[in-house]
Amino acid sequence: MLAGIRRFLAEVSGGQDDGPLAVDENQIQLAAAALLFHVVAVDGVVDDAECAMLTGLLARRFDLGPEETRLLVRQAREADAEAIDLYGFTSVLKQRLEVADRERIIEMMWELVYADGTVHEFEDNAVWRVAELLGVSSHARIRLKRAVRKDAD
Repeated sequence: MLAGIRRFLAEVSGGQDDGPLAVDENQIQLAAAALLFHVVAVDGVVDDAECAMLTGLLARRFDLGPEETRLLVRQAREADAEAIDLYGFTSVLKQRLEVADRERIIEMMWELVYADGTVHEFEDNAVWRVAELLGVSSHARIRLKRAVRKDAD
């Protein structure tokens, strides 16, 4: 599994020069899940509420069963640990997803940020950086943050 994740990261970061990147649905899922896991872990604490929300978001977003979701979360954790930056994940998503789908990823990130009831500055910064890399406007990022915060209250 680690070899596959390393190969994926090398491909999306330009480590292989085999022409255009052919990205399949599993790679899109892994890229999105790794970004979501990153926002959960960026404050140094991965609590049960955040893990439960991450699992639920991934299962619903990608229509996965429990075992598939557990595997995706495990792969996302490993991919996040292996990554040296977020560009490898965001480039895949920006290339393949429409703006509305990229905004949905930012919305899910905000849901995870608010899962523990506290917005840590590292979490806020991570969402900002990912939104920029995904080409999600500042206006949309702030609108999504407000909508999620309102729902969380």
